Amino acid sequence: MAKKIIRRAEILCVGTELLIGDIVNTNAAYLSRRLATLGIGVYRQSVVGDNPARLAEDLRTALDRADLVVTSGGLGPTYDDLTKETAAAVFGRGMYLHEPSLERIRHYFKATCRKMTANNEKQAMMPQGAIVFPNDYGTAPALALEREDGKVLVMLPGPPRELEPLFCEQVEPYLQKRCDAVLFSRNIHIAGMGESAVENVLPKDMLDSANPTIAPYCVAGEVRLRITAKAANAQEAAALCDEMVARVKKTPVAPYIYGIDTPSAEASLVNFLADRNLTVATAESCTGGLIAKRLTDVAGSSVAVAGGAVTYQTREKTAILHVAPALIETHTAVSAPVAKAMAEGALKAFDTDLAIATTGALTA
Repeated sequence: MAKKIIRRAEILCVGTELLIGDIVNTNAAYLSRRLATLGIGVYRQSVVGDNPARLAEDLRTALDRADLVVTSGGLGPTYDDLTKETAAAVFGRGMYLHEPSLERIRHYFKATCRKMTANNEKQAMMPQGAIVFPNDYGTAPALALEREDGKVLVMLPGPPRELEPLFCEQVEPYLQKRCDAVLFSRNIHIAGMGESAVENVLPKDMLDSANPTIAPYCVAGEVRLRITAKAANAQEAAALCDEMVARVKKTPVAPYIYGIDTPSAEASLVNFLADRNLTVATAESCTGGLIAKRLTDVAGSSVAVAGGAVTYQTREKTAILHVAPALIETHTAVSAPVAKAMAEGALKAFDTDLAIATTGALTA
């Protein structure tokens, strides 16, 4: 059998519950990210219900187009879990009882003090020639079928708590042997500049680069530049990405960059303050403690975040932050002078280096 290099993949998620919206399909996004790290491009994602005829049609079509097809779902013990049986028919293979899997299923039920019903034996039935990946996180094993032309079908259980560790620990090493490149990405985080403005100031040769590629896209409150490189190994791919990051830092985008591969803006701020031995306090009105919560959600933020005050009513701005009543009367509570006075009050109250204050009006 030819050991075909895998470059193109499709993901096929199985389950009527996905089609009717009862369950959000997070598996496709997870698998796309993991396959990308192996240098495997995902060209399509599809969802099909628990219908063997439509599933068979989709499997045949996907295998005709791609080197690798990855399915999730349909490996359970119930009558409508038919992914293995359908795949066996598509591959022209019979089914057999895989005794090691049956023993693991029995052990799983015993270890969890649950009675094993007869239909659970179905999860140990495998297509002839399947490569079986034992499941330490549930009862349904994952498996792979290899076609004579070298194309591969990988079948994974649907629950993410099983699929994700199974893929990382067993399927990924199996696929790595069939890959000739790896992908590596870096994310540049930008605030205060729109996506179109970012794209407009980047040189054309940078935007047109084939390896690494650079792609601007919007997420909540920021723009990200995702830089992705392909190389023979992770070190070479990372070096290509780092060269592009260095180029971006020489463009007009540079002043708006707040982090590289940072998990969030608040994490970037906390790390910035901690690295400089600075502390911050918050004084919030209309945001009602949201800023303090976002900052303290960051692990280890206590080294930089001293505390905060929510002063929603005017009298609390005066009582806690010592904002002068005359200032509020002159400028109103929703004004820059009052916000400044709130920040100054927080500096004194919490004895910090920096303070953040918010005041405003909520509108429908």
